[in-house]
Amino acid sequence: MAPATLDEQLAAIVARIGDIPQADARQLDDLKTGLLGRKAGALTAVLRALPTLPPDERRVVGQRANQIKQQVEAALGAREAELAAGARGAGDDLTMPGRSRWRGAVHPVSRTVDEICEIFRELGFARVVGPEAETEAYNFTKLNIPLDHPAADMHDTFYLAPGVVLRTHTSPVQARVMEGYPPPIRVVVPGLCYRRDPWDPSHAPVFEQIEGLVVDEGVSFVDFKAGIDAFVRRFFSAGTPVRFRPSFFPFTEPSAEVDVRCQICRGSGCSTCKQTGWMEIMGAGMVHPAVFEACGVDPERYTGYAFGMGPGRIAMVRHGIPDIRMLYQNDVRFLAQFVE
Repeated sequence: MAPATLDEQLAAIVARIGDIPQADARQLDDLKTGLLGRKAGALTAVLRALPTLPPDERRVVGQRANQIKQQVEAALGAREAELAAGARGAGDDLTMPGRSRWRGAVHPVSRTVDEICEIFRELGFARVVGPEAETEAYNFTKLNIPLDHPAADMHDTFYLAPGVVLRTHTSPVQARVMEGYPPPIRVVVPGLCYRRDPWDPSHAPVFEQIEGLVVDEGVSFVDFKAGIDAFVRRFFSAGTPVRFRPSFFPFTEPSAEVDVRCQICRGSGCSTCKQTGWMEIMGAGMVHPAVFEACGVDPERYTGYAFGMGPGRIAMVRHGIPDIRMLYQNDVRFLAQFVE
């Protein structure tokens, strides 16, 4: 009996492809060796015989052999995947309910930052950013904070190098904006800040802050209160009680701390609001003339107000979150509550 031609050998290989989808693991291994094995593989033998053919015939048979090889490899890969999936599921209990799919969402603090900035955008504020590694000049002295002030001590501030700190607030961007742009100025500055604060229900050593600055001719404390009050009632609700308490900050005069009624206890007192019924959301006030002078703005012509708020704390008030540490722990059970 004459030996089979290459065309007949290829036809036999195509016929064996039909055995692959029903093969078990051992049969599949035998088929793989029998078709593609380096020594005795049927397709390997055809490819080795190609150089003996005339050029025109070699090209035609070679193309067909390569096409069949791709079919064989695809069929083998598909069957291997089926067998592997069956092996993984062999011990599964098919009566168990399906696992719910986890979905990602914007973090509540990031969502709060965007919402706050959008409210102020509608009030005419531009959104700007600044560096997190700052010089002592921008972080302290240009903001009327002398370097012997307690806030500049090593136990309150992270120093990267002599004269270079991780910014303790977003206020340095105030100075950078006033130095770079003439009034009128209306900006909000979101970003991370760093302090050696305790890790407790209301403090974190790394936190988001949003700075605001308004500078123009004739800006008064009435404008300041009206702007902050408009934001609070827009962000929370029209009926949210808000109060301004006299305070002190080196870069503002007069200064105030702004509180809203605690949304967790509704004013009755809890650990988050330290039993006061109020939650502080920002420190603010009229820009100190010394800050204007340090930044090259004429304090005789211009006035303005500035504020700094913590979106993390505001998110706590908004959503009734009792412990700020929950915002940092990446607990899916907690974060899943904010998936829309």
